[in-house]
Amino acid sequence: MSYSSDNIFAMILRGEIPAAKVYEDEHTLAFMDVMPQADGHTLVIPKVEAENFFDIPDESLGHLIVTTRRVARAVQAAFEPDGMMITQLNGPAAGQSVFHIHFHIIPRFAGQDLRSHGRGMADSDLLQEHAARIRAALSE
Repeated sequence: MSYSSDNIFAMILRGEIPAAKVYEDEHTLAFMDVMPQADGHTLVIPKVEAENFFDIPDESLGHLIVTTRRVARAVQAAFEPDGMMITQLNGPAAGQSVFHIHFHIIPRFAGQDLRSHGRGMADSDLLQEHAARIRAALSE
């Protein structure tokens, strides 16, 4: 499979589709997952065209990892979960559904099951509220 610039994350990067943005710099963008598995579920993507972990240039991967950790710390501060799941999927057999490399930051709460991945759109006002909480934690 080769990278397609028609994927939804590429469209978000180009500003063609709105997103509840959490963080952006010259190399990366973080935003709320519109079909979250838990409150605070955040995605981090690079601004380079890379389908998966094996395609991304080393320097871009470095920026992506650093941003993922920075945003994960802010999600931790904003939502105070009992644990944190940070995942990255490669290929359809692994569950990748958008073929632009990305990390999922998913807060985990004891006794609370994850919602199904890719199953239901969250309320956009709630996503904006969650994004604001994370942005506030980033600025502390």
